Amino acid sequence: MPLFVVRRGTMERAAGSFSFTNALKRRMHIGRVFYWLLAFIPISIIFGVFTDLKIVTFFTSILALVPLARIMGYAAKEISLHVNPTVNGLIQATFGNMIELIIAIFALRQGPQLIPLVQASIIGSILINILLLDGLSIFVGGLRYRFQRFNNQVIGVSSTMLIIAVAGLAIPTVYYNLASPQQTQHLGQISIAVAIVMALIYIAGLVFSLRTHKDFFSAAEPVPAGKEEPSMSRRRAALILFLSIVIASIVSEMLVGTVETAAVSLGITQTFIGIVLISLVTNVAEHATAINFALQNKISTSIEIGLSSAIQISLFVVPIIVFTSVIFGLGFTLVFSLFELLAVMLAVLIVNYLSADGQCNWLEGAQLLSVYFIIAIAFFFIQ
Repeated sequence: MPLFVVRRGTMERAAGSFSFTNALKRRMHIGRVFYWLLAFIPISIIFGVFTDLKIVTFFTSILALVPLARIMGYAAKEISLHVNPTVNGLIQATFGNMIELIIAIFALRQGPQLIPLVQASIIGSILINILLLDGLSIFVGGLRYRFQRFNNQVIGVSSTMLIIAVAGLAIPTVYYNLASPQQTQHLGQISIAVAIVMALIYIAGLVFSLRTHKDFFSAAEPVPAGKEEPSMSRRRAALILFLSIVIASIVSEMLVGTVETAAVSLGITQTFIGIVLISLVTNVAEHATAINFALQNKISTSIEIGLSSAIQISLFVVPIIVFTSVIFGLGFTLVFSLFELLAVMLAVLIVNYLSADGQCNWLEGAQLLSVYFIIAIAFFFIQ
């Protein structure tokens, strides 16, 4: 099973089920909570289209994106079960973090005033996956098992990729802060070049884990025996995926349109909204899956979910955002705030340190959580 793909698919075991539309007779097992959250999709559209209550639209849109992210992951998994492992990995790499990408594109279309929101949501997704998701998994698993062991060699590959991601995000920012005003005119070119390198190393990671060294990864963690069978046809899954992307685009556009009003009304910054709120709701489905595996004493899989998603955001989604910005002239570059970069560096540093010995306990999970909450508190007060 590939390391650099967020494994929303092969790890779906949640209880409960629901029908996506009346036309779809086959039921999708995504969890009862996500079923109830579907009600916020029409609610958010009603408030967004027929009222001027932007605060209500903001919160209902956020809640509506939670089940949509889950459905998109489920549909991508169903499609991937019909194809070979290589195409499987590419499908899940493409759609694993689609919600974040959709929100970023709509935010950039609103103008340069929302660039901080896009940057914050990128950093927030990385932090949440590294610190909150892995921290919760290790903590909850540690409460049931005294020690949990994982393959630190495999986790080490992901950790190295994260260090490369940090370098890619940091170098343009450092250049911007140290270069003269005349030199900063090359910032766009630097961002494009760095994005190309980041995309290439991500592709290299996929080839490594899906083709040349897939046996190394498949032996790293116990995966349920036997091949998982798809629960629906490829055509039906593709239809569900397409519809969920369309609906997510509508909801995301309404969400982005209310961010500035919500920030002023709630007394918080766009940065905090991106770092905490948006990044949290777009990753809730992964948290549920990772915690479920931690409770089954499959902590390597839980940790990989978080690290793989963080890698996917930084080395796959970020280059796409940069390329899209260049094509449509949206003005996005890889210049983040120094505090955002410091937060990511600390997150990667502590994960690398805690994963060195190949075992974990509940206290190490609590330590990861403490770092996340410290960072979130600081971002709440940063203007």
